[in-house]
Amino acid sequence: MTATARRGIHFLQSLKATKIPAEVIEEGQKRVIDASLTLIRERAKLKGELVRALGGAVASSSLIGVPLGHNSSFLQGPAFAPPRIREAIWCGSTNSTTEEGKELNDPRVLTDVGDVPVQEIRDCGVDDDRLMNVISESVKLVMEEEPLRPLVLGGDHSISYPVVRAVSEKLGGPVDILHLDAHPDIYHAFEGNKYSHASSFARIMEGGYARRLLQVGIRSINKEGREQGKKYGVEQHEMRTFSRDRQFLENLKLGEGVKGVYISIDVDCLDPAFAPGVSHIEPGGLSFRDVLNILHNLEADVVAADVVEFNPQRDTVDGMTAMVAAKLVRELTAKISK
Repeated sequence: MTATARRGIHFLQSLKATKIPAEVIEEGQKRVIDASLTLIRERAKLKGELVRALGGAVASSSLIGVPLGHNSSFLQGPAFAPPRIREAIWCGSTNSTTEEGKELNDPRVLTDVGDVPVQEIRDCGVDDDRLMNVISESVKLVMEEEPLRPLVLGGDHSISYPVVRAVSEKLGGPVDILHLDAHPDIYHAFEGNKYSHASSFARIMEGGYARRLLQVGIRSINKEGREQGKKYGVEQHEMRTFSRDRQFLENLKLGEGVKGVYISIDVDCLDPAFAPGVSHIEPGGLSFRDVLNILHNLEADVVAADVVEFNPQRDTVDGMTAMVAAKLVRELTAKISK
């Protein structure tokens, strides 16, 4: 466990060592959690009221950042990604129109409710079980403000579990998931951590939050990854067969008979030539246009999405990967908003 991951635990231990009553600690943690949820709730209410007042939106993308990195198995950098992605979205080097013609400056297309204050919550000694609940509740608060739909900025891939859980519970049934990644992230509990970023889809599938899971871009998978995939009926499309599968993957139709479609994009699904700023560099990946072709041609009611695992600490080529992550967010906005 890294120093960053241990920080909240050490704080809680120090409180206990000074013999502060458990009920005092619990009450303090509850106040911090309540304040965090209130911040998200009020921002979502404000943005929802604005969109409804303008009218004409059936669905509107709403950014919510989850700057969590301590469940990474290698580097902690994804915790710093949300502000860098936002900065790149609005960078003056490009305009505010998506390739499919949506204008991001229109709040009926894109709003922002800010970040879940992950580190502030952890600094109070709150454990991951409760933190995951806070993330889920934050996503539900966004969904309560129709027509807002959450577009989540990670953070490491462990955030997808509480987000998908929230979406499924709020909608009242499972979703179909399109998951683009170099890795299947379906270990039962990687390195003993059930919330590891390498285990998020095991939690999603065992919880029954997804009916169908398609994983695309896979090129780092071992025996357990394949066995877990078979156990949960996952459709794993590895890069070694991408040329054969291209026609199918670029003409997907998902979501019939379920509550909607969730898209999860790990930036390392892309070949590192396109996105070097990731923690786990895995050659042989998708091109950026491959990903856009899959997104643009997808027939689905996209109810939520995330972009995860961008690591600003490795983005050494003039912020190139930040711009890549931002463009992924922009194009996902076009799939969600209508």
